[in-house]
Amino acid sequence: MAGAPSRRPPMMTQDVDAALEKGLKYLASRQSADGSFREVGGMGSYPVAMTALSSLGFMSSGNTSTQGPYSPQVRRAITFVLRSAQRNGLICRPGDEESRSMYGHGFSMLMLAEAMGMEEDPERMEQIRYTLQQGVKIIAKSQSNLGGWLYTPDMNGDEGSVTITQVQALRAARNAGVAVPKKVIDQAMGYLEKSVQPDGGIAYRVGMTGSRPPITAAAVACWFNAGEYDNPMALNALRFCKKNIGIGNTNEGTWGHWYYAHLYLAQVMYLAGEKDWEDYYPKIRDKLLAEQAEDGSWQGDSVGKVYGTAIALVILQLPLNNLPIMQR
Repeated sequence: MAGAPSRRPPMMTQDVDAALEKGLKYLASRQSADGSFREVGGMGSYPVAMTALSSLGFMSSGNTSTQGPYSPQVRRAITFVLRSAQRNGLICRPGDEESRSMYGHGFSMLMLAEAMGMEEDPERMEQIRYTLQQGVKIIAKSQSNLGGWLYTPDMNGDEGSVTITQVQALRAARNAGVAVPKKVIDQAMGYLEKSVQPDGGIAYRVGMTGSRPPITAAAVACWFNAGEYDNPMALNALRFCKKNIGIGNTNEGTWGHWYYAHLYLAQVMYLAGEKDWEDYYPKIRDKLLAEQAEDGSWQGDSVGKVYGTAIALVILQLPLNNLPIMQR
């Protein structure tokens, strides 16, 4: 498989090799001349978010902006994301995704932070660092009174999935050496704590009742990224996820967000240790292999093929251990 080491980690079979080869090739074919990746479905094109997620799919394979068979795709994607940064620090393409801009911003911050450690050009590294610094500022500025975030920076509201996207962005930025105010992360983690339900799951937003399994999986990833593997809330939430998020049925426990749920649950199970991973990976592997289309793509939830393919690639390649925030 292009860009991967010759010795396979356990449970990554030849069938996985073939699926990854087809998936990476398909994703590369979807890149526009300006370096972006866009969805074509009715949900919107989301060029910044899709470009960031696609980059993570290539980087999970060991590709960087200078190394690997898909380095040209990574390089052009990073350039597109950097050029999408606005004066106020928000990474967004006006007109394309303004109504959900904090998702694209968060995913872009995560991707740039992962890329910074692999960047060999000092000038380019400084450009990434500056963009991350400005991006941290707008995240901090737009945090709600309760400690969360909503779809755009000026909404002064909050809900779980946007909040978690910002928390992972901030963690990745800090891991890359960018200063992040401790107060901002503390308040965000406090938001997650306020969202905990009696069954261990996480509500859609503070003040609501009822657990959302996909958001719960994402919250566990945030606790684990913070090194809080023994946090009782994280362990309770993980137990909730194991019980409620199905692999075989794409709707079971995922509210129609199967790919989103497993993007985070896969990270969590990988970080949780060998026992959980050895139980989880063969099941998710076989499910994804069965779901791959003939052209190499995966149809992701109701979002589209770029989204589904990028996430499937990240999940299948977790054992390669190439993304710093998802490393054990």
